Amino acid sequence: MSLFGTNTGFGAGTTGVFGSATTDSHNPMKDVEVTSPPDDSISCLAFSPPTMNGNFLIGGSWANDVRCWEVQDNGQTVPKAQQMHTGPVLDVCWSDDGSKVYTASCDKTAKMWDLNTNQATQIAQHDGPIRTIHWITAPNYSCAMTGSWDKTLKFWDTRSPNPMMSLQMPERCYCADVVYPMAVVATAERGLIVYQLENQPSEFRRIDSPLKHQHRCVAIFKDKQNKPTGFALGSIEGRVAIHYISPPNPAKDNFTFKCHRSNGTNTATPQDIYAVNAISFHPVHGTLATVGSDGRFSFWDKDARTKLKTSEQLDQPITACCFNNTGNIFAYASSYDWSKGHEYYNPQKKNYIFLRNATEELKPRNKKW
Repeated sequence: MSLFGTNTGFGAGTTGVFGSATTDSHNPMKDVEVTSPPDDSISCLAFSPPTMNGNFLIGGSWANDVRCWEVQDNGQTVPKAQQMHTGPVLDVCWSDDGSKVYTASCDKTAKMWDLNTNQATQIAQHDGPIRTIHWITAPNYSCAMTGSWDKTLKFWDTRSPNPMMSLQMPERCYCADVVYPMAVVATAERGLIVYQLENQPSEFRRIDSPLKHQHRCVAIFKDKQNKPTGFALGSIEGRVAIHYISPPNPAKDNFTFKCHRSNGTNTATPQDIYAVNAISFHPVHGTLATVGSDGRFSFWDKDARTKLKTSEQLDQPITACCFNNTGNIFAYASSYDWSKGHEYYNPQKKNYIFLRNATEELKPRNKKW
């Protein structure tokens, strides 16, 4: 029986040696634990594309490694392979056919990992750590796009040591997303740039940030015709902006909402405010997940402007998340994000990746007429 296809059995929780597992603060949602997680903070997660049979999960970490697991229908996770950089891995992505994984690192290089041969070759070089990597498939070209702290966005066809193109940014790249024919990059000093990727990449528009604090994560969303139409941008100040590129009514259609804060939206008492570490859109429903330094994940319906669910609090921050291509598995990583400085770092604490059945909880709310 498939664990992710139905609600029965999934995340039912197990009973520990000392009685109930409900006291377990590292996994309060009783989700499936991925075996052999990385040995340091987990920076990024990515599920395999729909062209591949089955589900494979890639995770990159501050232990300089990138790992691949097979996620079986019964919930078992099987470690398949791993590769190393010489610095922390900050981002990963898949090729369209699932044969290759692209990795970006603080060692100022990006690599192409061929999963069939288990060989990794360098495909990109920057003058600073590479923060983001995305694979772009256009009708007339395909390439890896890398965003770096050297303030450049570069495009690589993987066969040449030199980039096909290099675009200057006003500041360091902090986060990016690509849904062809659109790319969005958020930089230091609250910079926000939209690129169009048709024919060849070019800057489309610079946008005044809808957020007042440092950009942390960004994810593009699509319209009903499956075309990229806007993005969700998260900041370190527990807030997400929903921003459409060309809305009929910008003042009404664009909005921000608070999240990942203590005591909810009760503003009468002082709030602890946490960073939004990652945003991921559900591939079927178009609803979204956010994860934060508060150790919680939340599911949202941006169209109904409602929260669908918030998790119990984990005992450490959630640093990354993603959905598989059919949208029935939600993966999230629990590890220290250094948001409270070195004095809160506990090297004894393990890092975890959890898998949750996402079929029911991300269905949109019925529209209120």
